[in-house]
Amino acid sequence: MNNLDNKKFPIGEFIENNTNCDIELENNIKVIKNFPEKLKKLIEDFSDEQLDTPYRDGGWTVRQVVNHLADSHANSFIRFKLALTEENPTIKPYDEAKWAELQDSINMPVKPAMRMIKGIHQRWYFLLKTLTNKQFERTFRHPEKDNDYNLRYYLAVYAWHCHHHFAHIENLKKEKNW
Repeated sequence: MNNLDNKKFPIGEFIENNTNCDIELENNIKVIKNFPEKLKKLIEDFSDEQLDTPYRDGGWTVRQVVNHLADSHANSFIRFKLALTEENPTIKPYDEAKWAELQDSINMPVKPAMRMIKGIHQRWYFLLKTLTNKQFERTFRHPEKDNDYNLRYYLAVYAWHCHHHFAHIENLKKEKNW
C-alpha cells in the first residue's frame, strides 16, 4: 500500500469477517456504544485551525470528517429502522462528498455534530441490544451496489467506519504532534 492509500484507508478497506459470529456481533455493538466518547476525547482540545486541517492532501478537514460521521451515522440508523420495519426496502443513497462540501460541514462548530453522534449512537446501541438473531438477518437493498445487505453485515461496515475515520484524525494528530 502506498502512502496515499495509507492515508485514505489507514486501517485498510472494509473486509467482511465472520459476521455470523455472535462474538463479532457483540464487538461491533460495543463499537457503536463507545465511539462517541472515544471521538470526543480525541478532538475535544482541537482548535479551529486544527479542525480545519485536512487529514491528507485533497482530503476532508477534521471538521468535515466529524460532520460526515453525523450525517452518515444518521443515515445508517434510519436504514436499520427501515430494514426492521419493511420487507427488504430499497434505501436512498446520498452523495457524501457533496454533503461534506455544504456550509454546515465546512463552517459550523463540531459540537452540534458531536451531539448528533452521541444521540444517534445512544439510540442505535439501545436498538441493537434489543434485536434478536432473526432481526439481524433482516435486509435492505442498496440500489447503487445492486445488492441486499443484512443488518449483521451492515453493522460490521459501520463498526469499521467508526475505526476508519477515527484513524484519519488520530493519525493526523500524531503526524502534527498535537
